[in-house]
Amino acid sequence: MKFLFSTFAKVSSGTIIIGVLEGCKLGQNGKALDKELGNTISRELKANSFKGKANQSILITGPSKSAIDRVVVIGLGSVKNIDYKIAENLGGKIYAQCNSIGAFSLTVTLDTFEGCPLKTEVLAAHIAFGAQLGSYKFEKYKTIDKPSSKVMLKSIKLETNNPAKAKAVFSDLGKVAEGVFLTRNLVSEPPNILYPDSLAIRCKELTKIGIKVEILNEAQMKKKGMGALLGVGQGSIRESRMVVMQWNGTPKVGKGKLDQPIAFVGKGVTFDTGGISLKPSGGMEDMKWDMGGAGVVIGLMKALAGRRANVNVVGVVGLVENMPGGNAQRPGDIVQSMSGQTIEVLNTDAEGRLVLADALYYTNNRFNPKFMINLATLTGAIIISLGNEHAGLFSNNDSLSERLSECGYEVDEKVWRMPLNKVYDKMIDCEIADMKNISGGRGAGSITAAQFLQRFVGKTPWAHLDIAGVTWSSKAKPTVPKGGTAFGVRLLERLVSKYYER
Repeated sequence: MKFLFSTFAKVSSGTIIIGVLEGCKLGQNGKALDKELGNTISRELKANSFKGKANQSILITGPSKSAIDRVVVIGLGSVKNIDYKIAENLGGKIYAQCNSIGAFSLTVTLDTFEGCPLKTEVLAAHIAFGAQLGSYKFEKYKTIDKPSSKVMLKSIKLETNNPAKAKAVFSDLGKVAEGVFLTRNLVSEPPNILYPDSLAIRCKELTKIGIKVEILNEAQMKKKGMGALLGVGQGSIRESRMVVMQWNGTPKVGKGKLDQPIAFVGKGVTFDTGGISLKPSGGMEDMKWDMGGAGVVIGLMKALAGRRANVNVVGVVGLVENMPGGNAQRPGDIVQSMSGQTIEVLNTDAEGRLVLADALYYTNNRFNPKFMINLATLTGAIIISLGNEHAGLFSNNDSLSERLSECGYEVDEKVWRMPLNKVYDKMIDCEIADMKNISGGRGAGSITAAQFLQRFVGKTPWAHLDIAGVTWSSKAKPTVPKGGTAFGVRLLERLVSKYYER
């Protein structure tokens, strides 16, 4: 789909989108269009219960004597509350509604409303971004009745005071969308196609946009002592991998050193049967997206490199397949992590923390980052706690937590901070090893999993995002179709752009 940005011009045909404030307040361009159409718009607004609240919409058929087919009036709500989130949801709603009515192209006319926090060019760019996000479809394996064959909408033109600025803002947002789409694609792939080695190869493709990619095989990881990660994948015929991705957006000057990087670490269990602690068969097909954390890190790296972010970033993903083979890890096994700490494996279905233990320690030890954030579809317990509305946030650093919460609200990828303390940590102490991989009790499952991870990060500022409840969605939102959500890509991209770029 094409997005065009232009200055205001008289629209004489097709489908037109206009925005109104709460209370049905038309802007200057809206009033001009209403007058041109013989006050059809104002009459229809009065005749209906439309109030102009955020995300309300009404479809008005153009007068018979006009070449304008229809006008879609979208509510913007209170002018002071118009932000990126409202703009993007508006774009997603415009895409869905206008595609459903068979519009081939449309024009969005944006008024300048006094008191609006966003300039019209920024508003236009984020509306286009929302429409782009909402247009995503995964149809790689559809051979008939493809969803895209039913899409009539081919282009959206947005009129604004400064189209050049709008185009520039959208250019960067478009790169973020590419990262989001990559993540959605990866979590949607079937497990016979996406497994540790094939996912590592997908990561290698990022070298085309300037990312340095290293792939560690099992022999290399064994030499480094990654017994925790390797134990998870030993039951599978598919070898485990670790992928290290580096984007150096602030290269060293002369003989100086590179700026200290920031690091993102992802759990990449490409399929999780539970291992010997086998999961129930019902719903097991969903475990193809147990690599969601790794998918977010990979999509984030693409987004940052795509827009040439002025920051040094490391992305590390541990890739394994958890299978109940003849050589599979058993409940009761003891493994030694790269850190030297030993772990009694009481439940082979609590495997993600074992993967992350070595990935976090390796990342911290090698790169000495400013901070580390890991993402993982780690526990079902976080869904019991927070449902599908928030990701669980655990951290040893208040400032990092506050920034994550703030950025999550701004992009509508919300996180909720959960507790960490010595009492919970003591629950994973073990009599015959340094720790066990589950507490053995029913309570605080997400917290004890986070406490486990914290034992491998040292004093480095760190945050753990448990995204088990938000990685996949059974219902569509304006900017997030059903399926893989890519929750985390936009959140972390905003964190980086707002606080850590030069």
